[in-house]
Amino acid sequence: MALPRILVLVLAGGAGGRLELLTEQRAKPAVPFAGVYRLIDFPLSNCQHSTIDDVWVSVQYHPTSLAHHLANGRPWDLDRNSGGLLTLPPFQGSDRGGWVSGTANLLWRQANLIREFDADALVVVSSDAVYKLDYREVVESHLGSGAEVTMVTTEVDADDASRYGIVEVDGERVTGYAYKPDEPATTTATNEVFVFTPGATLDRLEALDDELGEDELEDLGTHLLPEQTRDGLARAHPLPGYWRDVGTVPAYWQAHRDFLSAEPPIDLDDPAWPLHTRGGRRSAARVLPGAVAEESLISGGTRVGGEVRGSVLSPGVVVEKGATVVDSVLLPGVRVRAGARVVRAVLDDHVEVGERAAVGGDGEITLVGRRMQVEAGSEVPAGARLPDPEQD
Repeated sequence: MALPRILVLVLAGGAGGRLELLTEQRAKPAVPFAGVYRLIDFPLSNCQHSTIDDVWVSVQYHPTSLAHHLANGRPWDLDRNSGGLLTLPPFQGSDRGGWVSGTANLLWRQANLIREFDADALVVVSSDAVYKLDYREVVESHLGSGAEVTMVTTEVDADDASRYGIVEVDGERVTGYAYKPDEPATTTATNEVFVFTPGATLDRLEALDDELGEDELEDLGTHLLPEQTRDGLARAHPLPGYWRDVGTVPAYWQAHRDFLSAEPPIDLDDPAWPLHTRGGRRSAARVLPGAVAEESLISGGTRVGGEVRGSVLSPGVVVEKGATVVDSVLLPGVRVRAGARVVRAVLDDHVEVGERAAVGGDGEITLVGRRMQVEAGSEVPAGARLPDPEQD
């Protein structure tokens, strides 16, 4: 029996405004995670371990921040003569060309290309969440169901439910769908992994375009998913394991905290399901005499001379003697000078914290933008943003 023909479309073009300074100069999927990885590594590694080798990546916002990392798909065994990784930028030259204004609008613009591929299943996934999932398993359950869409779901906190597409479920059948509702009916959320029956879904999008206009298609949850649900053609596939949306600064910080536990929610080095990334050449980390490093992730190329507790140090980070870093995430190339203190903060690439400076503290997460200089002896209070966007 022939295997189903599967196409995965990775949504990697969003601006990611809720990550604030972290996405001012990079696409959200290019944001570093857990020291040496990028957020887009999760869906691409899932594709590899699901033995799916036709993967299209839609780019738009700061595409060059992803281009180098993707490396033609090589880290995920997607650099192939046939199939493999294909990058989809915005285009002109046809009536479907132009700037993408939402995820449903993207499918409409790429409809001809998707039809030509002639897949049995179209898997559409975001790239701003941390999880592992066998996409092929979801596809196989979808194909025999008679559904037009299968939504992978997870349970979320009631306080966060209004940030997601929320479903009501009877068995496997989705009986209600609301996109980011003010008053969620349940805490069962779609986790931005959808398996579509391509032809029927694209036909429905064409009809919606005729009715509403291309600029009104917006996101998948705006019109498409509610209509498929109303017609009784949507089903749910619960994700049994860990899933965390890292689309906000507090969520991004908390996800790193999750991976500092003695038993992290996902083993990123699991021989059966490793998380792959585009690697660089770095020497081993150095922990100097008298330094302390506890409950932390210390990447290659780092040098620790001070005290590091409950933190993530990305490649090339330097914590000088007498400096303290607690409950923080330091992205590549950050330097914390002697006597400085960093607490509950996220520091973007190549930030320098001057001697005896203080960044963060108890309370809200502090965020310091790329290449910022924190002057010696100065203070950046808890919850602050540097630079402050309100003063631009």
